[in-house]
Amino acid sequence: MRRKLPLLAAALCLVAATGVRAADTKGAALTGFRADLMAQLDDAAGKVVELAEAIPQDKYNWRPAPGVRSVAEVYTHIAGGNYFLLGYTGAKVPAGMGPEDALDKETDKAKVVAELKKSYDFTRDVIRNMPDSELDAKVKLPWTETTKRGLLLIAVGHTNEHLGQSIAYARMNGVVPPWTAREQASSK
Repeated sequence: MRRKLPLLAAALCLVAATGVRAADTKGAALTGFRADLMAQLDDAAGKVVELAEAIPQDKYNWRPAPGVRSVAEVYTHIAGGNYFLLGYTGAKVPAGMGPEDALDKETDKAKVVAELKKSYDFTRDVIRNMPDSELDAKVKLPWTETTKRGLLLIAVGHTNEHLGQSIAYARMNGVVPPWTAREQASSK
């Protein structure tokens, strides 16, 4: 029984954590697909923002090679992508965040991080406010047709794709991802 107790405690913690993740950052109870999606978004978006905050301003113009996005351009691309993609759900994109706007030219770290955070608030609002009954509605993108559910998956996948890129950029610039640094510090 004593051996099973720690296992049971760990399982209960996992179940409790999963239940907490089903509530989004504003406390609205989500269920099903949208709860799962919000948990994935919160994890990836949290890491993207944390990494954007950890990289020093003097590295925001760094790029691994000519013609490749800089650190700032990766983050503004993510933010712009959130607005661009989720606009196809019918959500009202904030003024000044349309495809023709030059968000990708911003290099000031504070402004880039602020816009990244706003774009994730927008993304969470779209997920939170989209009724389950609309998830299977068809959406025509410039390169494919999908559903609103598929579009939400594309948006979260886009964040994960660029999270990986951002981790590589940070590591190439001597920045340890903050969650890794915390894990390393707690294991000492």
